[in-house]
Amino acid sequence: MTAATANPSTGNAGSKRRLRIWAMFVTLFLCWAVYTFIGQIKDSRTTQAQLTEIKKQVDEATVQSKQLQQQIDRLNDPEYISQLATKEQGMVTPGEQQIQVIK
Repeated sequence: MTAATANPSTGNAGSKRRLRIWAMFVTLFLCWAVYTFIGQIKDSRTTQAQLTEIKKQVDEATVQSKQLQQQIDRLNDPEYISQLATKEQGMVTPGEQQIQVIK
């Protein structure tokens, strides 16, 4: 009977030790998981900021492209070319007389 009495106490101590080891393992795993999750959140925010900046640049480039296309379309119009020539170069069509205002 003395052997039976000593046996349950050692079995109980062993199960407590296994439980502590298991708890430490689970705790370490959870700490690693939280650390990884926080790192991924930080990376996600950085990537989101970069994406927002790139979208902004794409929008600006699209607006600039539309403006340049509009300018190309105007430069293909002969009436616009004649207006530019008159305004910027002082050129007039034959039969017209240029009027200059002196202040």
